[in-house]
Amino acid sequence: MTTRFWVVVTSRDHALDGEKAGIVQVNHGKNVPLKRMAAGDKVLYYASKMVIGQKDLCQRFVALATLPDDEIFQHEMTSTFKPYRRKALYEKINEAEIRPLIDGLEFIKVKEKWGYIFRTGFFEINKHDFDFITSQMQN
Repeated sequence: MTTRFWVVVTSRDHALDGEKAGIVQVNHGKNVPLKRMAAGDKVLYYASKMVIGQKDLCQRFVALATLPDDEIFQHEMTSTFKPYRRKALYEKINEAEIRPLIDGLEFIKVKEKWGYIFRTGFFEINKHDFDFITSQMQN
């Protein structure tokens, strides 16, 4: 079984809420991205904004988690919103700004348009990029 590496894009407040709850939730609670993940996979959270719905930019990697199992479950937030989630074990880590990392990241093909890939909300990266980002989060 090979470890895969994922980036989840959300606001900083939502990423930190997920960390407190010990869960990973992707793309407004959709289950399809969660099905692509497996136990042992690593998840980085990138926050473009500080708070959802507000304009203050964050543009940092803000959290790092490992998936301990393959269970996907639903959580009832309201009677009409029941997002899918996975359990996650978070590491204590420093936030890392994206701009100093851009030139060293292979998943960003066109450096001048570095933000484009983050618009997808969820994507896989290679081990080189994962290691590069997390090395910056440990400093």
